[in-house]
Amino acid sequence: MTPAFQWIASGVEMPPLDYQRLEQWIARVAQSHNRTAHTLNYIFCDDEEILRVNRSFLNHDYYTDIITFDTCMGSLLRGDMFISLDTVRTNAEAVGAEYLDELRRVIIHGVLHLCGINDKGPGEREIMEAEEDRALAML
Repeated sequence: MTPAFQWIASGVEMPPLDYQRLEQWIARVAQSHNRTAHTLNYIFCDDEEILRVNRSFLNHDYYTDIITFDTCMGSLLRGDMFISLDTVRTNAEAVGAEYLDELRRVIIHGVLHLCGINDKGPGEREIMEAEEDRALAML
């Protein structure tokens, strides 16, 4: 089964990434979690769009870097991921990271959520960050 990826820019310019390489990487990360990348849609947007999505679907009234909608079927990873390029840039500056490196971290963060890794409960953020680092090392 060949994974299906969509990379969509909604009101922003497409980031200059090697999408074929990213897709292969995402598939490897999924496999390392005993999952199969199936249908993954990435929607790059700005802060105002992600705020609208956050309010409309999650009743959250704040900006965020990524919102992941999980439509997985068993071990098949499926989902829509909205990524605010504005917040990614702000976060990269805050931690002294390169913008595209931070964007790759956010891209794989969504995949890790689909693999069942959370980051809201006690100790979960550290687990997520360790998994992000492990995944980034695979790139």
